[in-house]
Amino acid sequence: MPYPHPPQSHHIDTYHGVEVPDPYRCLEDAHSAETQAWIEAQNQITFDYLGKLTGRERIRSRLTALWNYERYGIPFKRGDRYFFYKNDGLQNQSVLYTLPTLEAEPQILLDPNTLSEDGTVALSAIAISENGAYLAYGLSVSGSDWMEWKVREIDSGVDLADHLKWVKFSGVSWTHDHQGFFYSRYDEPDASTQLEAVNYYQKLYFHRLGTSQAEDVLVYERPDQKEWGFSGNVTEDGRYLVISVWRGTEPRNLVFYKDLSQPDSAVVELISVFEAEYSYVDNEGSCFWFRTDLNADKGRLVAIDLTQPQRDQWQEVIPEAADTLQDISVLNDQFVANYLQDARSQIQIFDRQGQLVRAVDLPGIGSAGGFDGKRGDRETFYSFTSFTTPNTIYRYDMVTGESTLYRQPQVAFNPADYETRQVFYPSRDGTPVPMFITAKRGIELDGQNPTLLYGYGGFGVSLTPSFSVSNLVWLEMGGIYAVPNLRGGGEYGEDWHRAGTKLQKQTVFDDFIAAAEWLIAQKYTSCDRIAIMGGSNGGLLVGACMTQRPDLFAAALPAVGVMDMLRFNQFTIGWAWESEYGSPQDEAEFKALYAYSPLHALTPGTAYPATLITTADHDDRVVPAHSFKFAAALQAAHGGEAPVLIRIETKAGHGAGKPITKVIEEVADKWAFLAENLGLWSAS
Repeated sequence: MPYPHPPQSHHIDTYHGVEVPDPYRCLEDAHSAETQAWIEAQNQITFDYLGKLTGRERIRSRLTALWNYERYGIPFKRGDRYFFYKNDGLQNQSVLYTLPTLEAEPQILLDPNTLSEDGTVALSAIAISENGAYLAYGLSVSGSDWMEWKVREIDSGVDLADHLKWVKFSGVSWTHDHQGFFYSRYDEPDASTQLEAVNYYQKLYFHRLGTSQAEDVLVYERPDQKEWGFSGNVTEDGRYLVISVWRGTEPRNLVFYKDLSQPDSAVVELISVFEAEYSYVDNEGSCFWFRTDLNADKGRLVAIDLTQPQRDQWQEVIPEAADTLQDISVLNDQFVANYLQDARSQIQIFDRQGQLVRAVDLPGIGSAGGFDGKRGDRETFYSFTSFTTPNTIYRYDMVTGESTLYRQPQVAFNPADYETRQVFYPSRDGTPVPMFITAKRGIELDGQNPTLLYGYGGFGVSLTPSFSVSNLVWLEMGGIYAVPNLRGGGEYGEDWHRAGTKLQKQTVFDDFIAAAEWLIAQKYTSCDRIAIMGGSNGGLLVGACMTQRPDLFAAALPAVGVMDMLRFNQFTIGWAWESEYGSPQDEAEFKALYAYSPLHALTPGTAYPATLITTADHDDRVVPAHSFKFAAALQAAHGGEAPVLIRIETKAGHGAGKPITKVIEEVADKWAFLAENLGLWSAS
């Protein structure tokens, strides 16, 4: 295949005495005429190839048909109103509704589909005032992490004049007088580099309704700590502002607070050392509850009294358990704890003294979320999903413990036709790693099944069972879908996460490779029928594994991946990942990064798997330069006949808020690419 010639240079960087060529540095400038010409030429080749694939239209048609079902979000209450999201089926963006009672007719509060013709304006975040009178909402355009916030009067449906810009990695939290809210923002960036420039010096502000952003009050900043970010949340009683101070993506934070009953009160440092994760749960007066992994790798609940904040005065309410404590809320004056047991949800309810009241009887093996509300609420809602169960909403009675079906989506497939197994396989060092395997019931283990192995393995993210129309179509096509819970994730607590970070990052790749080898050894599939897929940190995973073991995989789908491990910290929020990956400025960490960096691990003349790289022009989380440079280098190094392509989406970002139309087109391209290169049609 005649791949386009990228712009090149003789650029060389020196790290700790090691000279590292960077011939495709020019592709970091996404706005240059040369890069734009290369993008256009790459897309021309890619879409010509994809458009001719057998079965692509059939796949797209089936995706469209299956996606056309009503999808509901979890209802929640503010003031005297309920709120929820709903998508009629093929709407590009889900719509926000409100209703006075659960039996009333829902009314549209905000439909983001009306904000752009192509669905590329997304409703990224909302915050409703305590009295249910105002909606603050954040919009992102074309998938960017940058948000603009506006305020809507709920009764009238009219937007106020309030308009906030340059907000990123922040929600908002209303004061209980309903006159304003706290939020965090960055200084206005240069217009020409706002999608690439590094983000430092976040500041916490208070915005009063009816005023301009220029009048917002600076609540807290740290000019001496450029990497610190701030998340401000008003307590349920309205008295305190709890400030969680984060530094990059490391799972450790500080906790400060401000007494809102005293207008000129200072910000007080409650926890001032980055030693553990502290997640605020609730408070009663000066007693604050936090979920923390301090001296508890899998999490516990502690109480801290602001009047006696010394460590030896802390009280343990719910001790660490064998399972991982993911989240905790307070309802009906009880603690509702969401645990992970081998990557499957378990919900337990405790009284105020930490004694177990009951376990919630979930519908099966899967993932549960929700259980949000106020301390006095006697009802709540939760969602349940699995690989073959669409996201289903239940109402839960906190007094009786009864779950009642509230919304059950109707998808045109029979879940009984499929089954999910959880297996444990040994990694390279002998560690048992869990893996979910979903396939048609009764599938024959003859080593010939096209198999898609999906992974992430980083940042403490847990991969739990979830329903996906995309994956359902893959299963209908005769494929197997396998998801291992790699180290680097959070399935078994912080130790499991740390085991796949920095100098131990290779462990994650070993876990993934071992999963593929196990599937082949157990006759699920074979080397010429297995593909790997992952996005973001998972894109790095795919890039590292396909360059380390090109013989093991027939196809690879790295999406929005971190591919240049020597320059990831030079763009937008990339510096924040040093706590996960390490820094190329540290000699030992440089050696580890250089060894597995997908961009630098390519060997000329090697036959690599059929590869479809995907990225987007507005990705300001993992800038597209990672994928651009990797694609150019892979095409130059590739010594085989399998296609190596890059698909560059326009008016899209890292993935969040992508319109359904774009999602369907991209998935159709991916599945058709796999069908062609795994011999799927002949296999089925």
